[in-house]
Formats: sequence, structure tokens, C-alpha cells
Amino acid sequence: MKDRKDITEYCVEALQKAGLQKSECFLHDTRKDELNVDSGEISLLRTTDDTSLILNGILDNKKGTISINKIDRQSIDDAVKKVLDLAESSEADSANDISPMQPPAVFEKGAQAPDLDLMYTRMKDFLKYSSEHYPSLILEQAILDFTNINKYYRNSNGADLQSRRSSYSFVPMFTSKEGTEISSFNYATFSTTELDRNLHECGTIDILMKQSTEQVRSREFQDKFDGDIIITPDCLGTFIYMIAMYLSDYPMIKGTSIFKDSLGSEIADPQLTLHSRPLSDELAEGYFITGDGFTAENSTIISKGVLNSFILSLYGANKTGRTRAVNRGNAYVVDPGAHTVDEMTGSVERGILLCRFSGGRPSENGDFSGVAKNSYYIENGEIKYPVKEIMISGNLKNLLGNIKRISRERVNFGDTILPWIQVGDTAIFGK
Repeated sequence: MKDRKDITEYCVEALQKAGLQKSECFLHDTRKDELNVDSGEISLLRTTDDTSLILNGILDNKKGTISINKIDRQSIDDAVKKVLDLAESSEADSANDISPMQPPAVFEKGAQAPDLDLMYTRMKDFLKYSSEHYPSLILEQAILDFTNINKYYRNSNGADLQSRRSSYSFVPMFTSKEGTEISSFNYATFSTTELDRNLHECGTIDILMKQSTEQVRSREFQDKFDGDIIITPDCLGTFIYMIAMYLSDYPMIKGTSIFKDSLGSEIADPQLTLHSRPLSDELAEGYFITGDGFTAENSTIISKGVLNSFILSLYGANKTGRTRAVNRGNAYVVDPGAHTVDEMTGSVERGILLCRFSGGRPSENGDFSGVAKNSYYIENGEIKYPVKEIMISGNLKNLLGNIKRISRERVNFGDTILPWIQVGDTAIFGK
């Protein structure tokens, strides 16, 4: 079978014939054209293809799931038998379900094929720019790729959804060296539907390369104080994903989410509005079909500090008795604030410009602790110097409540649009 819609139809029918009362399948085809740079030289151009088929079946509220990467009839038939076996041996859970009948839909975004000549030109120009403007920068690796993803969803309730989305992504990884001094490793990310700009102009790539050359002169920091942190757009995504974790299935089902009783209540300073916009024309990296088989919609998760929505799948909603989210999160967009980045910096008595954060999962009560990397010490409204790795700690609830300022400026990374956010009363300490 070659036609993808025929394959999904066959899968659902085969699951039904095997005795499963409810069934669904997800078929994903991914093609990636990738241009690689290693040690400052273009080293590789390759194309890879990947196919993933996920089959789900429900029997007497018991669910079986299997994922395979072959789509011939024999492989599908074998997988169907395993789904039945897994369902029969699993525990019954009334929350197991599939999406209802929806109008058939086909979605499409991005180019059908990459412009390989333009990819090569953009990469060559980037190598020239970085070497001329930042001679101490060591470009360890850079990857420019074009990814085309076709998704097909079908279930036994008659849902039939299809999407195709493509985008270019660029990830340079680098350090800087002057004599015996070397900066900490750093990287940048950016996605776009069109290569209509020089690569160094995208996202915060140029900013981070410049900072890397400054950070060869990073200083040890041995003090300890409670002060402000200005979270850069590159780092803000880390904290948003921490917050989103507490709004998702597992902690909500377990009852340990710090926000489980906060729907409709203020959980953040009123300056903060957070959206999930998988359908946004501003973002290259969105999606049209959710992981539980629904047509995705845009949503506002936090509106002027008030929690509007959890990020619950169909299973999570059934398990908790709450409303299913209209999307699966991600594609985050934070509304701009009223202040410039310079105004924010000028207001800081003591603090740090937090450019990257490395820490484990926050605790159940929202406490977090980790290392501030590639960051800067601020005193009396001035950025004084880059600091070697120092620690910060706090609590996510307090962080949201202690937002002082949000910048007017924002950065579109292709998968998120984020500003700078200034937060007070954060523990900062060196060695």
C-alpha cells in the first residue's frame, strides 16, 4: 500500500475486525534535507526519510498501543495482533477514549521542497560573517535543515485529518577562545518558513555570538544575595515549559500540580499573558492535529495573570473531570510589556541577566534550582561583566508573582515569540 489514506483506513478496519471496540492510527512521514558544518567547514549534505505508524486500540476500557516504522500489510497485521494482546492484558481505565467524529480536514503550510542552492548560499554567508565579525568564535557545528512532515489521523468514530507542514531550522553551536581563556559552550536556534534573511539576523543568533566572545573574560562570583533576574528570550522558554508541566496530564491526574485549584484565579502578575498558538501565521513551528486526534486551536493559557486553561489531553480531561485543552501546548507566545530592555536593566540594583539556565525538574511544590550559564552580573543599572557559572534558586509560583517588568521587544524564534522578563527576589549565589 502506497496511498497514506488507504493505509490509515486499513489500520482502523483491521483493528476493528480484530475485536477492538475503538481504534485510531497516526501515520507520520518526515523528510529532512540537512546541511552540516563541522569545525567551520561545510561537511555534509544529506536527505533522510522516516515513517512512523502508531496504532491504538481500546477493548472494554483497556488500551493497547504500538509504534512501528514499517507500513506493509504484513507488518500492520502483526502490529494489530500485538495491540489486541496488549489491550487484553492491560488494566481497565474508563478514561481511555478516542476523539469523536469531526469534519474531515486537510491543512498545509510551508514550501513543498527545499531551496538547496539558497541553503548553501545562506550557510556560506553565515560562515563568512561569523569569521569576519567574531574572529575568536569557534563554530563547532552548525546545522541548517529543511523538514517536511506529513501527518495522517483516522479513527473508528470517523475522524479523518491530514496535515503537511514544512520549515527551515538553523542551529549553530559555538565557543570562543582568546589565548588560554575559553568561553562556555552556547548555541542558538531558529525556524522559518522562508530563508528570506541572512542567518545571523535571525532570532538572537548575532547577540549570542557576540556574547560568546565577551564571555572568554567571565569572572568568578562568590557573593550571595537576593536580587533581580532579567530572563532573556533564549532562557524564558525553559521557565515556560516548567510552568506548562504543572498544567499537563501527569501532575493534574496525580493531584500534585501547584496550580490544580487555580483555574480562574490569578497565578501571575497581571502584566503576563501567555498564549499557545499552534495555528499562528507568525510561527513556522506549529501544528494542526493534536496528539489525541483533534483539530488544534489557538488558546490563551494565562490572561493578564489569570489562569484560563490547563493543558489536558482527552485522557487527562476524562481522568480529572476537567475540560480538555484545545491544543497540546507549545507554540508559546507572550504578549509584549510596557518597558524597553534598557529600562529594565537600568532599574536593577543588583542582579543578573539570565541567558541560559541548567537545572533539573522542579519539585512538586514548584521549587527550582540550577546553574546560570552564559550570564551577566548587573549592578546599579549597568551590566558589569559576564559571570562564570553561578547558582539561582526560587519557586515558580513566586517567580510568576514577582514579575516586575516585561519588555516591549520580543524575539520570534519560529516556534515561540518571547520577550525579556524581569523578576525580583531571586536567590543568587556564587561559589
